[in-house]
Amino acid sequence: MNNSPEPISPHSAAPSGVELDSSVPATVSPALLSFAPGRFRLIQVLLRDQTDACAELVHEREWLLHPSNREIRLAGNLFVVESVLDGSGTVFVKLAPLPASRATPSEWDICLGRDGALELNRSDGYEWRVLTYEGGKWGRIAALHAIQREIRPYHPARDGLLLTNTWGDRSRDAHLNPAFMAREIESAARLGADIVQIDDGWQHGMTSNSAQARGGGQWSGFWESDAHFWDVNRERFPDGLQPLFQLARERNLRVGLWFAPDCSNEAANWERDAELLLRHHRELGVDFFKIDALKITSPQSEANLKLLFARVRDGSKGAVSFDLDITAERRFGYFGLIEPGALFVENRYTDWHNYWPHHTLRVAWQLAHWIDPVRLRLEWLNHARNGEKYADDPLAPSQYRPDALFASVMMCSPLGWFENQNLPASYFQEAAPLIAKWKNEREAMQNGTILPVGEAPDGNAWTGFISVAADRRSGYALLFRELNEAANYEIRLPLLGKVSGQLEILGGEGTATLRDGDLKVEISEKLRYLWLRFEKLG
Repeated sequence: MNNSPEPISPHSAAPSGVELDSSVPATVSPALLSFAPGRFRLIQVLLRDQTDACAELVHEREWLLHPSNREIRLAGNLFVVESVLDGSGTVFVKLAPLPASRATPSEWDICLGRDGALELNRSDGYEWRVLTYEGGKWGRIAALHAIQREIRPYHPARDGLLLTNTWGDRSRDAHLNPAFMAREIESAARLGADIVQIDDGWQHGMTSNSAQARGGGQWSGFWESDAHFWDVNRERFPDGLQPLFQLARERNLRVGLWFAPDCSNEAANWERDAELLLRHHRELGVDFFKIDALKITSPQSEANLKLLFARVRDGSKGAVSFDLDITAERRFGYFGLIEPGALFVENRYTDWHNYWPHHTLRVAWQLAHWIDPVRLRLEWLNHARNGEKYADDPLAPSQYRPDALFASVMMCSPLGWFENQNLPASYFQEAAPLIAKWKNEREAMQNGTILPVGEAPDGNAWTGFISVAADRRSGYALLFRELNEAANYEIRLPLLGKVSGQLEILGGEGTATLRDGDLKVEISEKLRYLWLRFEKLG
């Protein structure tokens, strides 16, 4: 916890040293709620996006309420006021982009007076959700996940699926052609993926990220640059995309596409964008789009982009799902737009020496305290690439076996950030069986409340997740032994009380027992995991 000094309200005078009688009233704004000083703590949760330039995505600041505190005014999307006596609390969630990305900026979002009177800033028009909970941290996480699933209900045919994407090996669009994509589909089927996504390059127009751009290409104003920008690239795909979609259906796979909304002129072309996406949905059967290059430039652009997603939702009767890229620029972030789909959290590449499996696991674990993990599209890579860039690093991707790499993101929405056809044989021998087992269990596991347990991943921790079923009688445990010396670990299962139960090992290697609410595990090998299903006895 980062206990930073309280921000000083611009309306608060500096202390003069002259003691005032306690009966002098403090000047406060009209309050939504009031929390007695001395018995409550205030937590400000600072989330970060623009992950191309940021790796630590969650920061917390805490105050114990006291009448000597000046008026506290804070910006953000998530705030908690919790009783220090019984762990009950209230969460305030602002359904808006992060403060730096909002079209309508405000200096503060929440104000807490010296007497505990609390006010929410509603002047910018964004919606607030106010949640109450009991049971301390675990009750708080469960309440936050539940409100996100109220906004976007979980559907197992749409959410939490394994998607592979052609961009992750850094060839960008250079390899795209029918033969390459046919091999991608065949290899994805062997691996057990649900969706193969063609990233930037399937379209006629060239973007700034193309392997052929050489400093040119478009990153906005697509329709103005070329009325046929979003036609299928007939040089790369002379017969169009339909044959590839048919091949994918024959292999029990679906195909997704990359797309960049035209954000020029305050996203004035949102209707053209929506009709294009719906046409691909109707004619090709595209249900999954990765959304990139999105920019919030004004209140009107923000409103138009929301209309784009609403039009596609209504026009597809909810069938189309989006991965909303939050890696750069001013975008909707974690709470600005929940309903359209998952969050494409980060670009990490062994080519750039910025992918470590324990870092990705850390992102999942830290965000899971506040964000439903199924909303997080997180990556596992081909560990055989660019090994020389990691030299003798004991936490290099190559130190992990392929099934452990998949396990590190399987409580989220896994992203195979690689070209399937270039994977080593070990991925099909070791990860594919785990993926098959995961697909059998994932609906039950993802339907539960997914809680981060253990220590924050840092490469040397014991860490993991617990999924607790709604009836609190069954669930799943996924525990990781990082590069530490302790082969044994024990945790108290949250939300379940003093439960004893039967255990079934689903993946990994090790042993485990569950008695009186305590889960004891042994994993003899470092950088390995144990995945369990448990069921309450009696």
